[in-house]
Amino acid sequence: MISNYIAENWFEITAVIFAILYLVLAVKQNILCWICGIISSILYFFILRSVDLYMEAYLQIFYVFMGFYGWNQWKIGVSGSGSFLVNTWNKSQHFYAISMIFILSYISAILLRTFTDAALPFFDALVTWGSVVATYMVAKKLLENWIYWLVIDSISILLFISRDLLPTALLFGIYIIIIIFGYLAWSKKLRENNAVPI
Repeated sequence: MISNYIAENWFEITAVIFAILYLVLAVKQNILCWICGIISSILYFFILRSVDLYMEAYLQIFYVFMGFYGWNQWKIGVSGSGSFLVNTWNKSQHFYAISMIFILSYISAILLRTFTDAALPFFDALVTWGSVVATYMVAKKLLENWIYWLVIDSISILLFISRDLLPTALLFGIYIIIIIFGYLAWSKKLRENNAVPI
């Protein structure tokens, strides 16, 4: 029974494995996370298109480009200054980012509802635009990316369950656990970076 399930869902399971590797390596600030993210995103483009989550599908193309951008940012940071440090945004930057996520989600949902047969257009759009911002934050090593991902991935679990993408919903459940470790690990790095030598 399990072997039949794996045989029928091997494509999605492969995408899940690379997605987990991406996040685990990101927690460790390992630049190879971006390669795993690119592979997972390519696979998920086809998976999400097949279940009518159009915004989520085309988000994967953005993830591929951001994979190269993130790789480049982390590589330049390391080679240019000796290290690429975890940093943070101020309240006004968060207000601007969150406002843009909701405005773009609302507009996208209207367009999806009008011109496509998209499933759950507002939530599809909300997860997509939230992920765009959070991915940029990862590339810039902003601590708060983990908080954004916590909200986004919690919504995503419900979205994927509604479309019968159970391995992917399970993946996002695992993400929630890894996110907590990611936030704690990056918080520790931020404190170390800000520590004043005695």
